[in-house]
Amino acid sequence: MTFLMRLATAEDLTFARELTCQNMLRYYIQHDLLWQDDAFDLAWSGRDNWLISRGDTAVGFFSLSRDLRALYIRELQIAKAFQGQGAGSWAIDQVIDIAKTEKRPAVRLTVFENNPARNLYERKGLRVQGEDACFLRMQLDISTALG
Repeated sequence: MTFLMRLATAEDLTFARELTCQNMLRYYIQHDLLWQDDAFDLAWSGRDNWLISRGDTAVGFFSLSRDLRALYIRELQIAKAFQGQGAGSWAIDQVIDIAKTEKRPAVRLTVFENNPARNLYERKGLRVQGEDACFLRMQLDISTALG
């Protein structure tokens, strides 16, 4: 069965917040950062949010923002039960397609330096452009994107 995406609604906020907290809290703790539900909710309200599903089951989401330089993946979260089944890779492909359609020059994201998702991002062509504290800044130039 393939994955589907739809624009997220206000009703999806709780799912997205809880999923992000479940997936990311260990990194926040390791790097002595404070998780704040209110900060997540505020960021959610200002982003382009997409729910990823398989059939009738929500398996994750991604959040995007934009400027003239790039399309930014602000969140990409997949539920643990569905990790390793291609949902993250599929989602990145969707984001690359959006960037191409919008004629954005690049896709960018920030990832915790010790998050194994970095491997997925590198397989998809994103390259480390810099570091900030415990984060890596990664980018894919759309002109070099495959497909």
